[in-house]
Amino acid sequence: MKTKSTLTELEEVAELANGNIGAFNQLYERYHQRVYANILKMVKAPEYAEEILQDVFVSLWQNRFNIRTGESIGGWLFVVSFNKSLTFLKRRLKDSIEFVATYPFEIAEQDDTAVDETYRLQIAILEEAIDELPKRKREVFRLCRYEGKSKEAVAEQLGISPKSVKDYLKQSNKAIKAYVSMRYPYAGETTLLLTWLGMW
Repeated sequence: MKTKSTLTELEEVAELANGNIGAFNQLYERYHQRVYANILKMVKAPEYAEEILQDVFVSLWQNRFNIRTGESIGGWLFVVSFNKSLTFLKRRLKDSIEFVATYPFEIAEQDDTAVDETYRLQIAILEEAIDELPKRKREVFRLCRYEGKSKEAVAEQLGISPKSVKDYLKQSNKAIKAYVSMRYPYAGETTLLLTWLGMW
């Protein structure tokens, strides 16, 4: 029998869906550094990034029974951390003209009751677009974006050159954005999420 420390990520996700706190802790250890780094890129302030990080993982625990098993949790964390960072920016935009200058794009208000539905929609749209990628590009995208691996590590894992990884990633970003723009032109904040995706 496998111990907690030897569970695969998919096994951890399945255990999380059963309310296993140990699996939650393992997923936190697996992902918290990458999620924090991505939040920090958006909010720019370490103290706020840390708060948002904790909020993301609180949400993961609160939504543990709704998580889809058999899939990586990376996409869920990616979308939720983006949205929580965006909510933070909305508050700051109201409070600071200087902050508006730092983030000069218009952000619409969102009813709090619609937040969960927005997360689900964005995750579904992003996953749909990723599934349309050729197999190798899909692998590169998930390893780099969701799992936070370096281009060099992905190149070694897949037996390709770092330049190929860079090219696949660039092509994947472009293809995903084009797919969403074509299929979901009124997807609202999903467009901002994809802009963030390009710098992740």
